[in-house]
This record gives sequence, C-alpha cells and structure tokens, in this order.
Amino acid sequence: MITIVDYGLGNVQAIANIYKRLDIPARLARTAQDLDGARKIVLPGVGAFDWAMRRLGDSGMREPLDALVKAGQCDVIGICVGMQILADRSDEGELPGLGWVGGRVRLFDEARFQDRTHLPHMGWNDVQPRAGSPLFAGLEADARFYFLHSYYFEPPAPEAALATANYGGEFACAVQRGRVQGVQFHPEKSHQWGITLLKNFAEL
Repeated sequence: MITIVDYGLGNVQAIANIYKRLDIPARLARTAQDLDGARKIVLPGVGAFDWAMRRLGDSGMREPLDALVKAGQCDVIGICVGMQILADRSDEGELPGLGWVGGRVRLFDEARFQDRTHLPHMGWNDVQPRAGSPLFAGLEADARFYFLHSYYFEPPAPEAALATANYGGEFACAVQRGRVQGVQFHPEKSHQWGITLLKNFAEL
C-alpha cells in the first residue's frame, strides 16, 4: 500500500492515478490516523519551503511521520518541495526542515551560468542516476524528467546524491539517506520515465 501525504500541496491525485493504472493500492493521508501502518510514503510538495513546512505542521502529520522515519519503519520519497523539506534548512526560508536527509537548499546562482539560462529551471532535462540505484532501475540511460524549480538541494555528502542533472552546472536532482529518498523533478508529469520511477519506489 502506497500512502500519499495530502497536506494541501502537490498533485496528489495525479500520483494516485498512476498507482491505480499500475494496479498498486494507494491511499491519501490527511490526518495522523491515516498514517497508521504506512510503509511506503510519498511526500509531494509545491511552492515555498516555509509554506510547505507550515502546512505539514498544521496537518498534524509531521510528528507521526518523524516517528515512522526515525524508527526506520517506512520508505519515503519526497517530490519537488517535498524533497527540499528533507533538508536541514533552505536559503528560501527561515524555518528548519525535516532533516531526514540533511544538507541545505540553495538558490541557483544565475551569475555562474555558462549558457543563456534563466530561473526557474522549467521543462525537460536529462537525469544521470548513480549506478545500482533501485529507484532508477531501467532508467540508467536516456531518462528525462520534468522540472520546475529555482532552488536546488545541496546534499550533506557526495554519496547522498542519488542522481544529477545539469542546469548552469551539475546539481543533485535526487538524494537518499537510508530509506528516505527525494527527487527534485515531478515524476507524475514525466510520462513513462516517471511511471517507471514510481513503480520502482513501490517495489523497493
């Protein structure tokens, strides 16, 4: 069973529809009680870092999610801002993040871009997964995903980068620490590549 955290941010129904087409059971969690027994958790998100942290806190689901993660009882994938709040903090806001992966979220420095590139980073981009990653099984070559962001995840250590992309320079577009993973792109908007990734997550 896939549990999709619905705290008012992110296209939760599109993710649920993909799992329905894959014939993989999925449910939406809107309260702490809905997280009972959760073992595969999708944490989506759009918008600003502090807004996402406030919405998650107001939902009543942050503490039970913290407990599940700290007990090592579940696999988690954060998507877009849902990935960014896995960090300790963000240059975009003042609130602390969840800290499940650690690291920091930073604004792209347009002054260092070598090409005529502007923010936000929007559209399709190639992704280079780290060798042997189960989340990217079958996506080792020619995988493309849809991005929409101006901030990127700076992982706490190089080995935490699960995949990279290039936008004015290389950046980590997927991260991992233990059973917690995050992707900056939107798999629910990324056609067959995103469907494969969400299926891989269900099969971890």
